[in-house]
Amino acid sequence: MPTRSPLRQRLRALLPRREQFERNRYLRWLAPWLTHPKLWLWSRRSVALGVAIGVFFGFLIPLAQIPVAAAAAIALRANLPATAASTLVTNPITVGPLYYSAWRLGHWLTGTPEAAEDAPPPAAAKTAPPPDTPLWQHIVQHSKPLFVGISFLALAAALAAYLLIDLLWCACIGHKWRRRKRRRSKKEGAD
Repeated sequence: MPTRSPLRQRLRALLPRREQFERNRYLRWLAPWLTHPKLWLWSRRSVALGVAIGVFFGFLIPLAQIPVAAAAAIALRANLPATAASTLVTNPITVGPLYYSAWRLGHWLTGTPEAAEDAPPPAAAKTAPPPDTPLWQHIVQHSKPLFVGISFLALAAALAAYLLIDLLWCACIGHKWRRRKRRRSKKEGAD
C-alpha cells in the first residue's frame, strides 16, 4: 500500500468531515451538496477545474466571490478547497491594478478612446463631456470597457490556470514514474 506524503496528510486533516457539516447549524441545510465526494477529491481534473473556477470568479466579482465560486464548483463537481483558495488571486493589493488594466484592455478591445485628454485638442473639444455631466453618466460611459476587459481577463486567466495546473500535475506524475522506474532498475541491477 503506498504511503501518503506528509503534505497530503496535513491537507486531509484540514478538510472538514460530513459530521462537521451536519452539526453546524448554519451549514446543515447545505450538507447534502457539500458532502459530495467529488468536491473534496484531489485529482488532476477536479483541482484544475476548481482553480479555474476560483480564478474566473476572483477576477470577475470584486466582492463575495467565494460563495459564488463555491456554488459553481458544487454545480460542476470541482474541488471546493482549491476553488475557494484560488479566488484569493484578487485581494486589496491586486484589485486596483487588475481593474485598471482591465479597463485599459476593454478600451483597446472595444475601440473606444480612453479619455478626452489623450485625444488631440480639436477632437477633444468635440467629444469631451461638459463639466456639469452627472457622475452616473461617467460611470455608465466607463463601465462597458471595464466589463469587456475584466470578462476577457477572467476567461483568459481561468483557461491559463486550468492548463497550468493540468501540465504541472502531469509533469509531477511523470517525474514520480521516472523516479520509480530508476529505483526498480537499480534494484534489479543489484540483484
